[in-house]
Amino acid sequence: MQKNLQKSILKKIARQIPKGLDQTMQTLHDEVFSEINCLNCANCCKTTSPIFRDKDIDRIAAHLNMRPGRFVEQYLTLDEENDYVLLTAPCPFLDKDNYCKIYEVRPKACREYPHTDRKQFHQILNLTLQNTAVCPATFEIIERLKQQLPLS
Repeated sequence: MQKNLQKSILKKIARQIPKGLDQTMQTLHDEVFSEINCLNCANCCKTTSPIFRDKDIDRIAAHLNMRPGRFVEQYLTLDEENDYVLLTAPCPFLDKDNYCKIYEVRPKACREYPHTDRKQFHQILNLTLQNTAVCPATFEIIERLKQQLPLS
């Protein structure tokens, strides 16, 4: 039921992009993340894989004192869209306390997750809907957005 309500609000945004949506999202993002500690959840790290770009691979491999090719062999695979993603879930760099062992050099996709403060937010509505099922913060942000938007 809740997912249908989340989908409904995001469909309305797609049909009628509200003025100031990016600023509203930034404000909601900041509010929710001041209340939620990701270390209590880490569901994103436990269930999904970020996309690893070449720059990410090079940076992380160097941090781990590995050659990029070896890093790819050991940790990554190509998905159906030809993007590098993790071979396994949960993330092999997630420790038992939900800390990231490579936090300082983590992939760009991890640094930006869940993308709710992204400019041109309306361009990632489908991704946001997917993220509401994974990330409690994303779910809460969309719940608060529903209360703020005067969509008909």
